[in-house]
Amino acid sequence: MQGALRSFWSHGNIVKNAVLQHIRPMTPLMQPVMFSRFESVTAARMEEQGFESTTISDVLKAKGKSADGSWLWCTTDDSVYEAVKSMTHHNVGALVVVKPGEKEALAGIITERDYLRKIIVQGRSSKSTKVGDIMTEENKLTTVTPDTKVLRAMQLMTDNRIRHIPVVDGKGMIGMVSIGDVVRAVVSEHREELDRLNAFIQGGY
Repeated sequence: MQGALRSFWSHGNIVKNAVLQHIRPMTPLMQPVMFSRFESVTAARMEEQGFESTTISDVLKAKGKSADGSWLWCTTDDSVYEAVKSMTHHNVGALVVVKPGEKEALAGIITERDYLRKIIVQGRSSKSTKVGDIMTEENKLTTVTPDTKVLRAMQLMTDNRIRHIPVVDGKGMIGMVSIGDVVRAVVSEHREELDRLNAFIQGGY
């Protein structure tokens, strides 16, 4: 997955640069006029249109509160068995862990990886082990805010080799996004970006 992300990232830049090649001036005499038009139009219009500007807040809004694990959680006192059962039922790979009675007080995160490494491999019982005993604790988590750009979130997930990242604001936990959510958002943004460049080439701006 990490290799695929790096390949996608590189491919996206190659495609973007290839498109930009088509609108570069062909002769020195044309350069001042064409560069001036490109600079004034693209810098203003494309920034206005949201050139690489999708944020985690946009991703959460697209997911909805009940979709793909945005608001799925368990407590530190729940059994690992119940947590894994919930993940299986909702077809997600991780749950946010909160303190009992404090839904927005982030305590950590539990993932399929935690279950495999700390329960299955070690031969422990999922029914008698609490989530709080195997979760990744809050102080060790990589998090993002609603204002974080999706490209930054993707970079964080790639660098830290993680597939889920909690979203927090000044008041506490507000959701979670997966690598799949981020990749879909990046693909959509690059598609829109190329459409805008194509419209510029064809005189749409």
